[in-house]
Amino acid sequence: MTETALPAPSHPAALVRALKSFALLRESWVGLLGAALIAFWVIVALFAPLLAPYDPLATIQGYAAPGASAPDGGTFWLGTDHIGRDILSRIIWGSRTVLIYAPIATFFAYVVGIVMGLAAGYFRGWADEVLSFIANMILSFPVLVLYIIIIATYGASPINILLAIIFASSPGIMRLVRGLVLDLRNREYISAAQTRGESSWHIMLVEILPNARGPLIVDSCLRLGYVIITIGVLGFLGLGLPPPDPDWGGMINETRQMAMAFPHMTLFPCIAISSLILGFNLLADGLREISLRD
Repeated sequence: MTETALPAPSHPAALVRALKSFALLRESWVGLLGAALIAFWVIVALFAPLLAPYDPLATIQGYAAPGASAPDGGTFWLGTDHIGRDILSRIIWGSRTVLIYAPIATFFAYVVGIVMGLAAGYFRGWADEVLSFIANMILSFPVLVLYIIIIATYGASPINILLAIIFASSPGIMRLVRGLVLDLRNREYISAAQTRGESSWHIMLVEILPNARGPLIVDSCLRLGYVIITIGVLGFLGLGLPPPDPDWGGMINETRQMAMAFPHMTLFPCIAISSLILGFNLLADGLREISLRD
């Protein structure tokens, strides 16, 4: 008796295409520009001790304008703030803060959202109803208000900020993953895996998830930008990381009342935040453009 050939699982090909998308990034000048902006800030964060001309917490000379001479013969390239700290050094060290906490928060939000979305889209039934109800309930609150309530209740600390971002971001990821799973669960290679007797979670993690990688990669780049905005907004509202550690949003908050007289104190941190967010948005556009060519 001749055995019926089962369709081969397509997840290796999906992973290969994902790697090729990053390799082909050079064909999209938009994505390449975004990757360059992100790479710039990653390098700045990695080499902060070497690049920062001064201690970011040291009080040197207050209200110095950009390009002013420092007492030690150096130059305050971006000026100093109201208590004499070098703005360039604080921006350099602040890049570490945002590039540590934003990816961590986004990663764990994706872990939670992907697990919820896979379960809801694959099992359907009561699991879908319960998980969708929880997600819709969280999404019904204004995100900023939700952040403020959580952090104001439990205090502004790195862990609480991460938990607040994960709690508020994972439902949106869950909705995206659920929609992708509903589309993929009826494909032939899923039926083949079920015929082979694979477990449900094996099918979800090995067969479905890699084939949903395109929209998730693009969304992750965009969501990283949203998380960076969130961290900056929380710092501006005084709910970010506790001072005196450099935090771009906190720098804007500390000097916002002096913005008219000394605009450099708020302008340069704003430019830093905007450039990093722009990098992730351009990278997402580049990856989307490449995926549409496949």
